[in-house]
Amino acid sequence: MALVFVYGTLKKQQPNHFRLLDRSNGRAEFITDARTVERFPLVIATKYNIPFLLNAPGTGNQVYGEICEVDEKMLKFLDWFEGCPKMYQRRPIQLEMLKEGESRGLLEAFVYSTETYEPDWLQNTMYDNYDSKGDHGREYVKREDRTPE
Repeated sequence: MALVFVYGTLKKQQPNHFRLLDRSNGRAEFITDARTVERFPLVIATKYNIPFLLNAPGTGNQVYGEICEVDEKMLKFLDWFEGCPKMYQRRPIQLEMLKEGESRGLLEAFVYSTETYEPDWLQNTMYDNYDSKGDHGREYVKREDRTPE
């Protein structure tokens, strides 16, 4: 079993959360809400409005998300889904567990962040909490709705 921090479309009530619920992908169980200890740039980029956590610690905001415990099958699925290691890289990150907005201690989990981003993405608006239908007006384009390159 492994802990994974999700901050984008895999969070509850986001467009890809169903993938964590699909037992054919493996098992995933919500553990707690959390936020990153360090600040990171969370940006929305590409014509598909994909949320990216850029591997540039110290820049941006503490990012809010959820910690899930996943089995090996789900971890392998997530590696595939996140395009690891080309698009995203899976790495450990320090997180602050939250309950009702209050800190409940620290733990380490995996996160899918990227160091393979366009340099100008650091000029994008940086968020602390992603919502695909947020007031940013950049709704996520699901994989099945994307046009082939």
